[in-house]
Amino acid sequence: MRVLVVEDETGLAQGLRRGLEAEGFAVDTAASGVDGLWLAREHSYAVILLDIMLPGLNGIGVCAALRAERNWTPILMLTARDGIGDQVDGLDTGADDYLTKPFSFDVLLARMRALIRRGAGERPTVLVAGDIRLDPASRRVWRGETFVDVTAREFAVLEFLIRRAGQTVSKRDILNNVWDFDFEGDPNIVEVYIRHLRNKLDRPFNRAAIETLRGAGYRLADDGG
Repeated sequence: MRVLVVEDETGLAQGLRRGLEAEGFAVDTAASGVDGLWLAREHSYAVILLDIMLPGLNGIGVCAALRAERNWTPILMLTARDGIGDQVDGLDTGADDYLTKPFSFDVLLARMRALIRRGAGERPTVLVAGDIRLDPASRRVWRGETFVDVTAREFAVLEFLIRRAGQTVSKRDILNNVWDFDFEGDPNIVEVYIRHLRNKLDRPFNRAAIETLRGAGYRLADDGG
């Protein structure tokens, strides 16, 4: 399997190359974000090891560009120990995992193997059902080009529905995933929040995205209704 290492610390990049080649991987390296992005666009990789602090274009920019192009190659970010904000930004931009420097090579291999097993399936950072868009990172929702203001709980219910667009989910499924497992309040609270979402996402636009299936639960139409 071919791996791309995008790292501007020469010693670390060469050490990773030697270690990975000893494990049977074919390895390409790039010392800048611009070169790394070019290689990732030109070749197919099982996984990309991507440093955040890079000259020319940082790792966040590389990751964002690849995900915007629907390139879903698994990305393992390499971050500074105190780079908590970078780690959050990387994951929100579409990275799959991160390691803080210095790291154990064995842990790196284990993380890589986990990402390779997961594969390059689509993992969009913005969730879409027709013209409904939901951004988990910014906690924002749109219907078409119109921003829709929702509360935190409304957002959580909608995120659960949109991740399962086209599927029927029961009231209990929503309670277990949006509220606590030990929630002992009125289960009809789900109906209240579904009504709130319809009043914000459907009725003002003369649409019907959220369906009620009597006795079964709810379904968000995958085409936005």
